[in-house]
Amino acid sequence: MLGRMFGAGLGWAFAGPIGGLIGWWLGGQMDSNPAMTQGTRVRVSPQTRPGDFAIALLVLLAAVMKADGKVVKSELEYVKQFLIKSFGVDNAQEMLVLLKNLLEQDYYIYEIATQINGHMNKAEKLQLIHVLFGISQADGHVHTSEVELIREIGEHLRISTPDIEAIMAIFIKETNSYYKILEVDPSANDQDIKKAYRSMAAKFHPDKVQHLGPDFQKMAEEKFKAINEAYQEIKTERGL
Repeated sequence: MLGRMFGAGLGWAFAGPIGGLIGWWLGGQMDSNPAMTQGTRVRVSPQTRPGDFAIALLVLLAAVMKADGKVVKSELEYVKQFLIKSFGVDNAQEMLVLLKNLLEQDYYIYEIATQINGHMNKAEKLQLIHVLFGISQADGHVHTSEVELIREIGEHLRISTPDIEAIMAIFIKETNSYYKILEVDPSANDQDIKKAYRSMAAKFHPDKVQHLGPDFQKMAEEKFKAINEAYQEIKTERGL
């Protein structure tokens, strides 16, 4: 039967261009195992559910993995361990089957991003970008082509450039990274730094993706931790 992640009750992710991509896969799984059709219903809903988020993540993830023109074994292994750690062994196995099929397909990623943008709130979309940057670093190097694609995906998701820069700064360390994480200029005064921290802490608080389940909330906590670390580093630097 279908695993928990892609089980009955999934919503908008089975409609539109995303639905077109995974419909054949789901049909093939059912053809090979008729028992899967028992009790399986696909409902279109504007509400984002954990399964919807996972499918959107896989579609975007496949695009980013292919961005540099190749998908290496070490990258696939990293993604496998990431999925197991984040979603559990059973869900990870199911997700890997879909991911490997997505890697073999060509599709217009911006139509996918448009569908996602219409059904996800800002916190959910920020979480997607965070995961994509994390995966792009899997082979120890964030390729320029991957960064460019993630930026373009972010733009189509209507995510602001400062928000994208803030997330990227968590993974790509450079001069003033801590300030970029807080979306503030290094010349800002101490009061502005405090305001920026409070704003970012509210924007990226893990509770905003709590409805997606504990797995996604755990990933959000990593970003929230980076925001707190950036603030602590700046406070130490300034003697606050």
